[in-house]
Amino acid sequence: MSISIKNNRATAKVITNREEIIRSKFYLKALITLTFLMAILSNLNAQEALQDKGIKVPLENENIQLLPKPRVIIFDVNETLLDMIPLKKSVGKALNGREDLLPLWFSTMLHYSLVETVTGNYHDFGEIGTAALMMVAETQGIDINYEDAKESIVTPLRSLPAHDDVVLSLKKLRKGGFGIVSLTNSSAKGVETQFKNAGLTNFFDHRYSIETIKKYKPHLDTYKMVLKDLGVNPSEVLMVAAHAWDLAGAKKAGLQTAFIKRPGKVLYPNVEKPDYIVNNLTELIKIFEEKGYFKIDY
Repeated sequence: MSISIKNNRATAKVITNREEIIRSKFYLKALITLTFLMAILSNLNAQEALQDKGIKVPLENENIQLLPKPRVIIFDVNETLLDMIPLKKSVGKALNGREDLLPLWFSTMLHYSLVETVTGNYHDFGEIGTAALMMVAETQGIDINYEDAKESIVTPLRSLPAHDDVVLSLKKLRKGGFGIVSLTNSSAKGVETQFKNAGLTNFFDHRYSIETIKKYKPHLDTYKMVLKDLGVNPSEVLMVAAHAWDLAGAKKAGLQTAFIKRPGKVLYPNVEKPDYIVNNLTELIKIFEEKGYFKIDY
């Protein structure tokens, strides 16, 4: 009889433990669901706040509320920060007035920068750009020598003006406590001159050039180089660029990404979309404001 009572007590204890486990699992699932719903609600509230202020929130940016605040923002330089129009005119003049050939020249330059990287070769971006211009000229039956081709690229490239949205946006980011650096395929000396002429030098904590490792973006090592030097995790860093190929590399390296839709720039559909998709830096700043990223008024 005593054995039966003990068995009944043991059975009751097992049942009680099972019930407690079931209740714990239920509460855990409920907590996870509630957290998820609160995140969605917070995201919707942020989007409504943006819309109330007349800021359109593209569908691509629906999940931005779930992203952590980046400690560091890496900016691409050419086209992202600097306006290429003066270069377009200069290259067009070198190609007998064919300004429409600038995209072909730029894509050819990028193409052969990747060729250099995958084959373990290296020439600086100016040399590749000059060679690419001569190649494009040849396809169009235009005669141009190396020195003239180089002059038509290097001089205007180092004097490009900043886009209208750049200076004010960088000021706000600096006052907001973000670390700001640049990463470019151009030479260190070249980007130093570019920033000086465009009045951007004082906004940046550091300027990185791929010439340090002699591999061109979007090779993953270019982004890892910056992360290692700064001592930060990829998830703590946001890469901002107007080039889909640049962001494809940054995203693969684990960074947050923001696509600036400068005129004529589109996304590459075969890779993961950037975390932010905006028309200009002003829109990105407004999103940051709504996410509470700025600690002080500016």
